[in-house]
Amino acid sequence: MDIQYLLFLQNLREATGGFFDEFFNALSKFAVDIMPFLPYVVFWCVNKKWGYRFLATTWLGEILNGVIKLTVCAYRPWIRSAEINPAGDSKTAATGYSFPSGHTLVGTIQYGTTAVWQWSKRKWLAITCLVLLVLTAFSRNFLGVHTPQDVLVGLAEGIVLIVLVGIVQQALENKEKAKDILTFVGVAVMIGVLIYITVKPYPMDYDAEGKLLVDPQKMMNDCYKACGGFLGFLIGSFVERHFIHFEIPKGSSRLPVLACVGFGLMFAWKEFFAPATIVAGMGGHWGNFIARCVMVLFALIVWPIVIQKSCANENASTEKVAA
Repeated sequence: MDIQYLLFLQNLREATGGFFDEFFNALSKFAVDIMPFLPYVVFWCVNKKWGYRFLATTWLGEILNGVIKLTVCAYRPWIRSAEINPAGDSKTAATGYSFPSGHTLVGTIQYGTTAVWQWSKRKWLAITCLVLLVLTAFSRNFLGVHTPQDVLVGLAEGIVLIVLVGIVQQALENKEKAKDILTFVGVAVMIGVLIYITVKPYPMDYDAEGKLLVDPQKMMNDCYKACGGFLGFLIGSFVERHFIHFEIPKGSSRLPVLACVGFGLMFAWKEFFAPATIVAGMGGHWGNFIARCVMVLFALIVWPIVIQKSCANENASTEKVAA
């Protein structure tokens, strides 16, 4: 039934001459290439508490999705059925096993958390985010890279995590010792995940030409990225809470520029510099792990210090001129 549904959408794509392909492809890419940087901008410029909530949900979601993917090891639709022909380059961009949908999870976390945050403040923005969430989830089916069950479980993962992280954050308000304990528990869980995905057995199926259908070593890369990002979040949040005590310098004229520069540096690191240096030198597993960890540490430790010092200098210069 799931393959028949994808074939129906495929026929619809072909009947419309691929008119909607680029729209849904762009929507999918935006959800995973741009939206994951939103938590850092929120953390630096808008609301530190919500920034932490975004980040905790994001990295827990990436870990959970990776573990489920590597446990179920479900093949992509085009492997299950030769009739499935994904749209454009979406087949190349779709990494990892199929179940559950990582794009849907990320879209649900970013758009869903924004909707919860803004519901009582800017309902139009919250509703827009919910529409984008639904369209992003549907795009994975429309492009032919995920089955309906992949998308539904990815959506469910995101919703559950948004609720749970919100409850835990509220329960830990002003409880620094409890947060520290949870940090160390998180590190232990991350280590356990790495051991599990590395030593567990994977299906080794071959096609008629004797070629391995899916290389589990490559499939593990995304989960190593998630573990690295999660470790960066745990260490970075610990250091920030105990030593940096970052406070958003609201009203500073430099803050928007600093946020844009920080976003640009992180994007360049993720897309260009890390793949060409650390990942190329250390391989897909530990290279991706370290690259993501460094990126998040930069966002939670280095850039907050830069923002604080730069904005403090601005205030000092303003006061000097006024005097």
